[in-house]
Amino acid sequence: MKKELSGTLNHLVDEAVYIIRETVVCRNPAILFSGGKDSAVVAWLARLAFAPAKVPYPLLHIDTGHNYSEVLQFRDEFARQFGFSLRVYEVEASIARGTVHLPSENASRNTAQSVTLLEAIEAEEFGALIGGARRDEEKARSKERIFSYRNAFGVWEPKQQRPELWDLYNTHCLSGDHLRVFPISNWTEIDIWEFVAAQDIPLPTLYYAHPREVAGRNGLLIPRTPLTEIRPHETTAIRSVRFRTVGDMSCTCPVESNATDAWQVLAETRVAEIGEREATRLDDKSSKYAMEQRKKVGYF
Repeated sequence: MKKELSGTLNHLVDEAVYIIRETVVCRNPAILFSGGKDSAVVAWLARLAFAPAKVPYPLLHIDTGHNYSEVLQFRDEFARQFGFSLRVYEVEASIARGTVHLPSENASRNTAQSVTLLEAIEAEEFGALIGGARRDEEKARSKERIFSYRNAFGVWEPKQQRPELWDLYNTHCLSGDHLRVFPISNWTEIDIWEFVAAQDIPLPTLYYAHPREVAGRNGLLIPRTPLTEIRPHETTAIRSVRFRTVGDMSCTCPVESNATDAWQVLAETRVAEIGEREATRLDDKSSKYAMEQRKKVGYF
């Protein structure tokens, strides 16, 4: 059941809708769609921005081949239900072409996504990619402009960004370059869940409490999957968990929870003491600058 938004969230929605409409002047925009909550919110905001017309931008998913099946099912159903064109580019195809090389078959493909993404941009001639990154997620993302300029190699340089004053955005790009656009930069995890709950936005079932076999490690719950190693000394147990963020099986951990709907998740989020990526993402712990390093070579 839909409910009225708070004044602050109404302002954030209006801002995001304005930003999405600004991308109309960009060359061939697309919406980056992982199947996660933030990309679902961005796609939903695009529907509000262009209603009653259909959203003129396709959804672009970079499939690493390590996604949870629930996310892929949701991706396809969301696109079908709301009339989006869906473009899927696979890291497996990049591996077959020889543009991506991995140290082992089950190695993390997070960095490899950047190569496949740049191949998709070149093939489709996208001039702007609208994504769901938020500044509160991680310190590298807090440095990102709303209209973030990338060169032909997808490189982001945090020290050489365009000023954004008084909600004026520079959408000009040189030939071969492109923009990454982040309409929900100023949102928090709490804002996301309030909007999901109030608008009754569908999400993958992984976001709500369900039983899963996990092992405790360094404050994280490591799920048993075909791609995660449970070490010999670790003991697993079936616990009630949910995911705060959805990424590859190889790097995404759930948190303990009994929240079975968006309002209950919102209540838990309001009292959470650890950020969502800090609490759930193994790939961010490889280096204190892991995210920034990945973004500089084309990551989302």
